[in-house]
Amino acid sequence: MRHIDPQSISDAVCEAVQRINTDIDPLILKAFKSGKSKGDEMESHVLDILIKNADIASEQHIPLCQDTGLVVVFASVGIGAVLAEPLEASIQRGVARGYFDGFLRKSIVRDPLYDRRNMGDNTPALVYIDLVEGDQVTLHIMAKGGGSENASALNMFTPSDHDDAIIAWVVERIRQKGRNTCPPLIIGMGIGGNFETCALLAKKSLGRPIGQRNENKDYAALEQKLMTTLNDLDIGAGGYGGHMTVMDVFIETAPCHIASLPVALNIGCHSTRHTTVIL
Repeated sequence: MRHIDPQSISDAVCEAVQRINTDIDPLILKAFKSGKSKGDEMESHVLDILIKNADIASEQHIPLCQDTGLVVVFASVGIGAVLAEPLEASIQRGVARGYFDGFLRKSIVRDPLYDRRNMGDNTPALVYIDLVEGDQVTLHIMAKGGGSENASALNMFTPSDHDDAIIAWVVERIRQKGRNTCPPLIIGMGIGGNFETCALLAKKSLGRPIGQRNENKDYAALEQKLMTTLNDLDIGAGGYGGHMTVMDVFIETAPCHIASLPVALNIGCHSTRHTTVIL
């Protein structure tokens, strides 16, 4: 058994939520630079602005975007880890302190419909906990902006539908909403499970590094086909037209009921923010 200090968890979360809001994923920055060399004059100009924005944010320790997000944490807890308090309490404390210390915008309201007063500390974060082998605690931490989240969707296909039906649905959604979600985008998809698990799979997939394909060759081919098709929409960086509508497409899957084919689409903006902390 291995004891993990709750304060070390809170400290790690506090540091992580600040860092992901000010330091862009290096693979995203690399994608910007690659896209700039291939785009037309307008798209190259937009990507150049995004690169400069990322440089300023990192140098001055200020947010990449004014929307500093709702924090989502996927936690894997080893069965050999001993915690002195519930893990979620440690995480929530770290989120609150990180947003206070980092002067990050607090975006969470206390009630979705009748009492939309701001909570004042950007909690509660959404925390999902799995028990795994080992004695470590691994936290996959994401700050999810509202604009891209609002364009996300879920559809219950039938088992008789084929991948072309899923492609058509995703393409139409991005055609309608893509310009409003700060492209170039990262597309996360969950296929299978049930109504709620396919949405969690889509959200979780956004934490994959750019360029990492699904281990299943069929889904890897579907990711690649979707990326090519979406980039043919000519939405481009910033929505001004061009070849770089999306930077990548990630698909995660789960077994499902014989009568179902649930599919969820979760969109990440050009500054999709995430990191992994291991304690």
